[in-house]
Amino acid sequence: MNETTEQRSRIMRAVRSRDTAPELAVRRLVHGMGYRFRLHRKDLPGTPDLVFPRLRKVVFVHGCFWHGHDCARGSVPVQNRDYWTQKFARNRERDKNVLASLKAEGWDSLVIWECELKNSGAVGGQVKRFLRRAD
Repeated sequence: MNETTEQRSRIMRAVRSRDTAPELAVRRLVHGMGYRFRLHRKDLPGTPDLVFPRLRKVVFVHGCFWHGHDCARGSVPVQNRDYWTQKFARNRERDKNVLASLKAEGWDSLVIWECELKNSGAVGGQVKRFLRRAD
């Protein structure tokens, strides 16, 4: 792990914010269940990954590392620990504010974590309950 600054910058630039493997897995699962959705609506806070306009519901697919999940994938890197700790705290605060903004605008939100995708049946059930629920 002795990368130069240029190598690390190249690696970090390659990290995508949309169309990630976990997001694509959720999209395939939800589409296979018969639901139709819109992607990444920029007019909504947080640009949700999946949007169900008629139901006024959105789904976010969070990567455990980037969103600081409390699981094995969400660990803080050893090098430059202060930077990463602050970054993850800012990300969690931003996520909390986005969910609150969506709620204030009358949208229901579901967050699916990358580590939850190990059990696609459970995620499918979670999505089905969320989309059928009439709040």
